Amino acid sequence: MSQTAVITGAGSGVGRAIALALAKQNWKVALVGRREETLRQTARRAGKNSRNLLVCPCDIGEVRAVEQMAGAVLKRAGVPEVLINAAGTNVSKRALDVLSTEDYHRVMEANLHGAYYCVQAFLPLMRKRKSGTIVNIVSEAGRQASPKSGPAYVMSKFGLTGLTQAINAEERAHGIRACAIFPGDIDTPLLEKRPVPPSAEARAKMLKSEDVAACALLAISLPLRAIVEEILIRPR
Repeated sequence: MSQTAVITGAGSGVGRAIALALAKQNWKVALVGRREETLRQTARRAGKNSRNLLVCPCDIGEVRAVEQMAGAVLKRAGVPEVLINAAGTNVSKRALDVLSTEDYHRVMEANLHGAYYCVQAFLPLMRKRKSGTIVNIVSEAGRQASPKSGPAYVMSKFGLTGLTQAINAEERAHGIRACAIFPGDIDTPLLEKRPVPPSAEARAKMLKSEDVAACALLAISLPLRAIVEEILIRPR
């Protein structure tokens, strides 16, 4: 019997890499993201394993949309063993002196509120079953602020770190574990949102999405008695 995972941000980057890695291991994976076409591109990349992938378009910043998505996943695939919160965004005008209130809320909704809504959608059922693994793709910005990230992104990622810690503090007695992964620079489409996107030479030295996916698979695959609470991974 195949296991089920729900992955947000599955249309690109780290979310896509994790989805493809789990599909190779015959997991049933719910691909969650705002744009249906990018989710379908992920499914196509899975080749023969695409039959195990469910395309679930959803704006996770909207709580009602998350509730509807969760209902569809439960109906089609059952209670997931794993939830991966990999969705994330940033804005070009990100520094304090140029960050708009609208952009601030957009970043917080995608990076923090959406992860919280997804946790609350699936956690009660994991708790009832007494098992589940939640992996939050944070960022090194969730440990230390830097000018390149901007305050909205930093605040959202510090919040995601806190959510991970809260899950472990409250839910480990119920068989639930959570892991926060803190990657350094990753060569993903999000880099295009930087005020000055990095050069091809700079990108070549960065982490790849598959590197971070391998960290997520470690946290998922260890016996349930083991909790990998944090992983910090940076380019060499």
